[in-house]
Amino acid sequence: MFARAYSATLVGIEGIPVSVEVDIAGGLPCIEIIGLGDASVREAKHRVRSAIRNSGYELPARRIVVNLAPAGIHKEGSHLDLGIAVGILRASGKLPLDIPRSDYVLLGELALDGEIRRTPGILPMVLSVIKNGRRRVVTPQANQAEVGWLEDGEVRTASRLEEVVRFLSGTGDLPAAENKMPPEGSGEDTTVDMADIRGQEAAKRALEVAVSGGHNILMIGSPGSGKTLLARAIPGIMPDLGPDESVEVTAIHSVAGILPPEAGLMKRRPFRAPHHTVTPQALVGGGIVPKPGEVTLAHRGVLFLDEMPHFSRAALDALRQPLEEGVATVVRSRARVLFPARCFLVGAANPCPCGKFPSDDCTCNERARRNYLSRLSGPLLDRFDVFVEMSPLSLGDLESSPGETSAVVRKRVTRARMRQVERFSGKGFLTNSQIPVKDISRYVSLSAGAKKLLHRSFNELGLSARAYHKILKVALSIADLDDSPRVEEAHVAEALAYRDCFLL
Repeated sequence: MFARAYSATLVGIEGIPVSVEVDIAGGLPCIEIIGLGDASVREAKHRVRSAIRNSGYELPARRIVVNLAPAGIHKEGSHLDLGIAVGILRASGKLPLDIPRSDYVLLGELALDGEIRRTPGILPMVLSVIKNGRRRVVTPQANQAEVGWLEDGEVRTASRLEEVVRFLSGTGDLPAAENKMPPEGSGEDTTVDMADIRGQEAAKRALEVAVSGGHNILMIGSPGSGKTLLARAIPGIMPDLGPDESVEVTAIHSVAGILPPEAGLMKRRPFRAPHHTVTPQALVGGGIVPKPGEVTLAHRGVLFLDEMPHFSRAALDALRQPLEEGVATVVRSRARVLFPARCFLVGAANPCPCGKFPSDDCTCNERARRNYLSRLSGPLLDRFDVFVEMSPLSLGDLESSPGETSAVVRKRVTRARMRQVERFSGKGFLTNSQIPVKDISRYVSLSAGAKKLLHRSFNELGLSARAYHKILKVALSIADLDDSPRVEEAHVAEALAYRDCFLL
């Protein structure tokens, strides 16, 4: 007998609908799964067989062939278990074929005792099947928090296989996924508050400018000068994720399997700080079946690279294309996957191998200092808009009164971001750092004094074309913080100060 059930799979972070076709015919008793599945899909026959038996049902002693269509798309993951089990039960006559509930999309991993376990990647798969016209879905009860907010479809949750069988046969019911979205994040519970960081007022100002316009920033200073503290304070001064951004980021973290069990839509921007031993594949994505890397997990949030010169040259250079285009392209023999990578890059480095330059205690010669910072290639440094040199803290700095809190700074940043959202409405980008070069003159209005200063600096400092355009974008962000309708001379002067002389 032939029967069909419906499920889904993932390609990158995109969900793909899957039709589970089951045929039971004469032959030696076995379950054979075809349709280009990986090891976890092929092993599903053992989980499904035990789950069906331990849920009180019997498998026919015949040859069972399960085809996962479309057969040309590679499939992986254990979330197909539930669809395979229901398909087999339908084909064996344990479930009617013509009931109104036969069109539900079924997602979830089965335990050997029939329990339906929490499964990564549920959100993008549910969004995909709803987009493709199948608006009724059954998901694991443990995943209800990430899909309970959906309003476009009917999402039911189950914790055991027998519950799903009773529901599909019309003799039972399944609860709808509950909306457990957390309250709007205020951003005030960040690990590090700006008020807790003493001194480094110039660096704090540079950080505010960089965050307001989405400009990548590189901090260079001796150990203990506060680079890491400043970086970890960044999420507290960034505005919360918007509705579309929240869905996008939550889907990415769901695929990666790092979404907390009770988390609904993510409201706080992600903060990722990989160790300097990270591989290029872990940083930008990769694997036989491509998976998102750190730059994608930091999408719409912060990617912090501490001790940047100690990262491998291959890993850092792999970031160049994603940072420029906002997308990490991973090509493998089985698939070509695009991962979103629109993150805010924050780098930190010591000024020399010993970290004590320019104090008299520095033991490094000029050549050692040059070689150390030359580990950061010129093309990579071109991806940074703001550079900050941080000097060691004095005793007076450490004993100074607390400065502005993250909440106060965040209000200014949010106001500047809102100006940019209004400015770029419908243009496909959100912040000043994303303005295409061809459109800079359209959005940046310079006063006469600002234009004169910029022209003089271009000739005297020998700025590159890329540096010139970056200065214009940073100056525009400074003007947004000041609620200025145009870029004034003071804004250009501050933007020029953020271009360190040895990086021009």
